[in-house]
Amino acid sequence: MNLFYLISAICFILGLKRLSHPKTARSGNLLAALGMLIAIAATLASSNVLDLKLIAIGVGVGSVIGLLFATRVQMTEMPQMVAIFNGLGGAASALVASSEFLSNPDSPYFIVCLSVFIGSLTFTGSFIAFGKLQGLISGKAITFKGQQALNAILVLGALLLIISPNLIFDSSIYAGYLPAFFGVIILALLLGIGLTVPIGGADMPVVISLLNSYSGIAAAATGFLINNQALIISGSLVGASGLILTNIMCKGMNRSLANVIFGAVGAESSSGESSDGKEMNIKSYSTTEAAMILDAAEKIIIVPGYGLAVAQAQHVAREVADTLEAQGKQVLYAIHPVAGRMPGHMNVLLAEANVSYDLLKDLDEINPEFEDCDVALILGANDVVNPAARHDQSSPIYGMPILNVDKSRTVIINKRSMNPGFAGVQNELFGYDNSIMVFGDAKDMLNDLLKEIKEL
Repeated sequence: MNLFYLISAICFILGLKRLSHPKTARSGNLLAALGMLIAIAATLASSNVLDLKLIAIGVGVGSVIGLLFATRVQMTEMPQMVAIFNGLGGAASALVASSEFLSNPDSPYFIVCLSVFIGSLTFTGSFIAFGKLQGLISGKAITFKGQQALNAILVLGALLLIISPNLIFDSSIYAGYLPAFFGVIILALLLGIGLTVPIGGADMPVVISLLNSYSGIAAAATGFLINNQALIISGSLVGASGLILTNIMCKGMNRSLANVIFGAVGAESSSGESSDGKEMNIKSYSTTEAAMILDAAEKIIIVPGYGLAVAQAQHVAREVADTLEAQGKQVLYAIHPVAGRMPGHMNVLLAEANVSYDLLKDLDEINPEFEDCDVALILGANDVVNPAARHDQSSPIYGMPILNVDKSRTVIINKRSMNPGFAGVQNELFGYDNSIMVFGDAKDMLNDLLKEIKEL
């Protein structure tokens, strides 16, 4: 069995490596899935206590649900699906650990509680993140007086029940551990909610990657509990990669993880004012006028954002870029590390439209290019192009590295309305002298723009 676990671990590692590049990501995903299939098959073959009929029913039900998700979910809903999967992964680890503890009184109490604590926290935290992304819960930071103190009490209470349950309950016998065990579950569920509700929409990419890491750590702890090497390896890989990605996201926002968790970004400002409260001079242009500006340009940088994803406009965006390139113009794509609602959201979106990966430039690579850029075409991006992040210390996004689109000769901004971005602050870029607004759905606007470009 250990040989099969070793093979599955190799598949996991190679799959994770191939996921680092869009050209190999699909094969990497299949390779990791093959590794998981091998690990599951080896576990089932080596166990004499599992009911294979129930396993088959579970596999069947799960496969149907997974197929429905995979075929029906929109790209704009991918962050929500990832949040749900993180939550279900944490719940699965907590349930396995609970089952092991309740059926085997000799199970190590500390490891059981560690798995249950992290898994339960991940479950409720992930579903709160899902609710924020789906609009079921306000995307703004939800705070109240004494909130951080309450979270601290929940953490200390859970740690006390995990480390020294005998201080509260009679844990000299197995039955005495049960109240402490269920207390840990309740406190963890509440803590997952308490830690996630004060996090604003601008920090959702960080939250998703962090919760993904939590689900991996919970799985690894459960692997130690039931002595399953495959679960230990896969959980450790998910936990480590999630933490690395979280660190990358924090650097992309120039914020510490503590600031993300406790910073409460997300208070809204009025729609007609910049972040410093000054009225903005908004210039609204038609697609015909925007097409004339693009016709005179030589270098164009497209900046995709969540608005592009909502409109499912990635394919027509590529058509516009291809048409401009056919006219001898240089077209690049600027990708901010936290654009969209999850890490790599824009990369996945544009890869779906078969945009060449060589044209996708990250923040550090593309920012110098704006100095001699004729037109920066912003499609639904907001917070990641807000110049207030550079100078307005009162802004919740202050210090976050942004795309320097304002340094282009002309900035064409497509938005459906003047509503603020997910961070809840208005973008002062909209009122700059070199900025013009083209209002409307991104897909409709780009289709009209494409027709105008071809007719010029």
